[in-house]
Parts: sequence; C-alpha cells; structure tokens
Amino acid sequence: MKQLMSAAVAAVVVGISGSAQASVSDAEWEQFKSQFADMASRVQALEAENAALKQQDTLPLENLSQLQSDVATLQSQNKASSWSEQVKIKGDFRYRYEAIDVEDRDSRERNRIRARVAIAAQLPSDTEVGIGFATGGDDPVSTNQTLGGGGSTKDVRLDKAYFKWNATAGLYVQAGKFSNPLYKPQKSSLLWDGDWRPEGIGAGWAAEHLFVAFMGNWLESDTKNRNDTFSYSLQGGTKFSLGEAKLTAALAYHNFPTRGATPFYGDDDDPDFFGNSSVAGVYLYDYEMLEVGADLAMNVFDMPLSIYANYVNNQDADDYNSGWLAGISLGKASGKGTWGVGYQYRDLEADAVLGLLSDSDFAGGGTDGKGHILSGAYGINKQWSLGLTWFLDNEAGEKNLADRGGAISYDRIMLDTKFKY
Repeated sequence: MKQLMSAAVAAVVVGISGSAQASVSDAEWEQFKSQFADMASRVQALEAENAALKQQDTLPLENLSQLQSDVATLQSQNKASSWSEQVKIKGDFRYRYEAIDVEDRDSRERNRIRARVAIAAQLPSDTEVGIGFATGGDDPVSTNQTLGGGGSTKDVRLDKAYFKWNATAGLYVQAGKFSNPLYKPQKSSLLWDGDWRPEGIGAGWAAEHLFVAFMGNWLESDTKNRNDTFSYSLQGGTKFSLGEAKLTAALAYHNFPTRGATPFYGDDDDPDFFGNSSVAGVYLYDYEMLEVGADLAMNVFDMPLSIYANYVNNQDADDYNSGWLAGISLGKASGKGTWGVGYQYRDLEADAVLGLLSDSDFAGGGTDGKGHILSGAYGINKQWSLGLTWFLDNEAGEKNLADRGGAISYDRIMLDTKFKY
C-alpha cells in the first residue's frame, strides 16, 4: 500500500509537472508539491496504525489463559449471584425482661428470648416455597422461651412451611402454615396474636385502591379427632389518599364453628378456654365475627403519624360479645437515632373473639380484659432497637371472675432489645 501510494503521488507529480509549470508560478507549484507530500505522510501513519492493530488481534498464549480464567471466575460469580437472588434468609432475635403484677397474687419477673429465622426460595412459574423456625414450645400464640432450668437446651419448632403462587399481577394463592394474610390496623392484635400462623389455605388480590383476602384455617384437620374443625375468614378493603393523608379501611367476616367442641390446645384434664364461655367442658358458642378496622396515616414534622381503630362483634354470642380498640402512634424506630411512641385503649369482652388466638400479653392473654397500652422504641441502628411496652391499669376477668366481685387488676411491663437481619 505504501509503495502504491508513493507511485501514485510520483505519477501525478510527473504527469502534471510539464503542463503545470506552464500555467502556474514557481511558488504555487512548490505549495502543490508540499501538500502532496503531507498527504503521503498521513497515509504512512495510518498504515503503521493498522499494522499495530493487526498484531493485537493475536494474543500471546499466556494472555489467552488468563482471559479464560477470568471468564470462568465471572461465570462462577454469576451462579452465586443467581442463587442469592432466588433464596432469601431473614430473621430476628429479641431479649425481654418483664414484670407482672396481678391483684391478690405474688408479683412475677422473668427473662425471655425469642429467635426466628425464615427461608424463602423463588421458583419458576412465580412460585415461592418457604420454611421458618422459632423458639418456644407448641403454644400457637407465643414464640417466647423463658430462661432457666439450669441452662437446659430450649425448644426450636416449625413456625412456617408453605408454598405461594403469584398467579397474575396482584393475585396469589398459598397453602401450608403461613403468616396471617389479613389486614390488621397497625398490626392490631384484637383478634389475632402476632405469633399465630394459620394452617390451611389463603388467597389474596390487590389493586391500586382495593384489596381482598381469604383465609381458610384448620383448627383441627384430622377426622380421627372429634374436634375436626375448619374455619374461614373473608375480608375486603380499600385504600386511598385524603390530601396528604392515606386511609386504609376493611370489613371482614370470620366463621369459627366451635360450639360443642373441646379446647383445641392445652391439657385435656384441665381445659383452658382463654376467657371464652364454656359448659360441661366444651365451647358454648360459635365465633361468627363481623369486624371493621381502619388506619389513617400521615406525616407530621417529617414523622409518620397513625390514628387507628378496630371493632369486632360475635353474632352467635348472647352477651359479652363485642370488642374494640383505638390508638395513636407517632414515629418509628427504623434507623440510628429514630424513635416512636404509641398509646392504645382496648376493651375485649369474653366472647367477642376466639380467645385461643388473641393477644397473649394483654390482660394475661385471651379475652375478657380491658385497659391501656403505652409503648416506645428507639433505634440504635437500622437493625437494632430498644423497646418498652406497658400494659397499664388492665382489668381482667370481668365476666369469668364475677364470683369475685368483678375484674382484677393486671399490670405488665416489658423491656426489649431487638435485632433483625
């Protein structure tokens, strides 16, 4: 190429030299030759650059081996990344000190721990399979483990085991032992303790302003037992904006056919109905409950503020058949230096809800109690927080302790340090 370009330049110069000199001055002719020489120099530079690029196309053997090693490493990292994206692990740990003061009884203090871990795997066809473990015994509404026994080993049991299929956008179906799928205003425990896991089937659908949830739960599924009982809940709700605030509200129907059944949990020789009415060792009523709940959320001074309420009525019970709560919360311990406080008043009559599944802390657990709840939390960092809950001036047993002249006083303080991952 170099020789060809040089010959072409020479031919042009020679071909036109005779005639050019006749028509142009010597100065113009010298300028013309200089321009052609500059062009030839540029061509030579381009040819040199092209030759260097050709040499780079062929890598030395050692460079090729290094490249292959780098590719293998990237492939391995990609596989690890893919696994970590498909399988998620999360959990929490809580250490609690609590003091309990019940009228006409000795006060009680104890230290308790709770540890939970859950694993969820994302499978093809928009399916999730999960399993979880938690401390505690077989109590359906508590994963607390009291410390003691000379340092004896503590129980860890199955807390979750389920599959969940996301059928279409906003629609899912699940089955097994899973988290409660129903909406609860500010995680209200008026009907359900936060540790309770339904066992059965669930489904839900949600759009921008509407949602529907279904929960089918086996209180007992084995027909060999005389108590085989299937309960279900259906809930519909809405959520929308009111200026800068957001309102969520829902209406639900729950059917727990327990009339004539013996207790589903506890000692058969000393049956516990957790505040519910009984006769001759069996439940007196079914629990056909109508529930309504709402939560108004907004920001005040750049802090979340929530005002919420929950009401329930058991259509099958003749008396002591309703319960309600109302509360307010400000702030949230979600990071370093953040904090939150809350207040709630609750009044839960004996046969308003199925006592077996309601809050295990309020008024000693179960139903038939009323009183105040004060709470506060402070964030050490994003994963560590401190908390205080005070059940103040609670009254327990208004119905079932009537022979003692009415309810008894029940106070409880819980100090928590919590970690999550």
